[in-house]
Amino acid sequence: MPESGVHVHLPYPQLDEAFPFLVERRLNVELFFSSDTLDRLEPEQLAAAAARLHAAGIRTTIHAPFMDLSPGSFEPLLREVTRRRFHQAMDAAALLRPRVVVFHPGYDKWRYGENRERWLAESIPLWREMVRRGEECDCLIAVENIFEEEPGTLLDLIRAVDSPRLRHCFDVGHWNLFGRVSLEEWFSLLGPYLAESHIHDNRGERDEHLPIGEGNVDTRLFFSLLERHAPDAVRTIEAHSREKLERALTNLAELTGNGPG
Repeated sequence: MPESGVHVHLPYPQLDEAFPFLVERRLNVELFFSSDTLDRLEPEQLAAAAARLHAAGIRTTIHAPFMDLSPGSFEPLLREVTRRRFHQAMDAAALLRPRVVVFHPGYDKWRYGENRERWLAESIPLWREMVRRGEECDCLIAVENIFEEEPGTLLDLIRAVDSPRLRHCFDVGHWNLFGRVSLEEWFSLLGPYLAESHIHDNRGERDEHLPIGEGNVDTRLFFSLLERHAPDAVRTIEAHSREKLERALTNLAELTGNGPG
């Protein structure tokens, strides 16, 4: 089994190419399935990939598709498309048996304005379906912060569904861009529900996905809060190139003492 416990975010089509690196560096993996990938996915090939990963001791999480999807959309047809994509992601989870499946909640205050409660009401049925699917493959469902300025919407969603299967994925890079509350306040409210954290950095201007420690995130504070509130949460590096991943692994080891072995 990989000793570091660190996961790296990887589009599923890149798995074969990256597999030797994962084994060599003793890394786990979060596999991203885009909508196009899910439409082309052959269950037999995914089952073979899952067997290969499990044989190597590589643990997995899944990142579901998100582009243009909204489980709380006021448009019924868009909710139905979202439902189909989410169930496709859970079909993949049934074969991979991941620890966590990460979804984007789809809420944006600029789009839904004063209709937050309606968005929540429209969204809840699909999350309950995902929780039932999570029970079938023994995994957690985690909603990731994207445009959320404060944790209240995610907290209300998690409490409304009221299942230990529905948790939170804290993306520190997204918080640095859009958050309007402190790290301490965010963790005080959602820390007890944290199942995974996406680790990357930026300078507060765009979603650069810099290696952690190379933007202006208060990394010492972030990791101390993560250790205090959710020491067992999956830690996933989101890097968009091998070179950035190498820097991120080095920086993470220096910051936490828990880099790859």
